[in-house]
This record gives sequence, C-alpha cells and structure tokens, in this order.
Amino acid sequence: MNQVLYEELTRLAKTKKLAAYSNVAPLVGLSMDNAEDREEMARLLGEIAKYENQNDRPMLTSLIVHKGADNNPGEGFFSIAQELELYNGSRDPIDRVTFWANQVTDVHNHWR
Repeated sequence: MNQVLYEELTRLAKTKKLAAYSNVAPLVGLSMDNAEDREEMARLLGEIAKYENQNDRPMLTSLIVHKGADNNPGEGFFSIAQELELYNGSRDPIDRVTFWANQVTDVHNHWR
C-alpha cells in the first residue's frame, strides 16, 4: 500500500475535505493526463479501499473525486465498493451519489 497516498487521505479525512485525483496524483509521481498513470492511481486507491475494509473502516477513497463539472468519484470507486459488497452496483445516479455521500460522511465521522 502506498503510504504517501494513505497519509494524504487520512489528512483529508481529519480535516473533513475532499481532493481531486489530479491534486493527489503528483504526490505519488503520477499524472492524470496519462492513461497508464490513471490505471495506477485506480490500483493504489483500490489497495487502500481493501485495507480500510479489512479494518472495518469506511471507504477512505471516497474523498477523491473528479475535478470540474461533476466532482464525483470515478467508476473505480463504485467497482471496488461493489467488489467489497458495500454497494449493490446500481447505475442510478441518485443511488450512486447517495452511497458516495454516505461514505464521505462516515469517513469524516470516523477520522475526527
């Protein structure tokens, strides 16, 4: 697990903030302009999500979102949530935003 990324996520959680993928990617030497780097970011976030789940904590990775128009998490967030049996896989936008917002709230409450 990437410790630098994990520490940034816990810092965001403790300060009740969100961050864009493009803001955290450089911390681990990645650029969201590069397709391979985007895949690596997804892998790193997936490792963290699994680690948090194994330790009975909410999805710390919910704090990372797209920059710009939608400010929502990426598809990888929902895929890993479904893999961990935390999310039912619904494609309904309301279901997705509700699940994500609840995870953000749970993370902020856990790390206060």
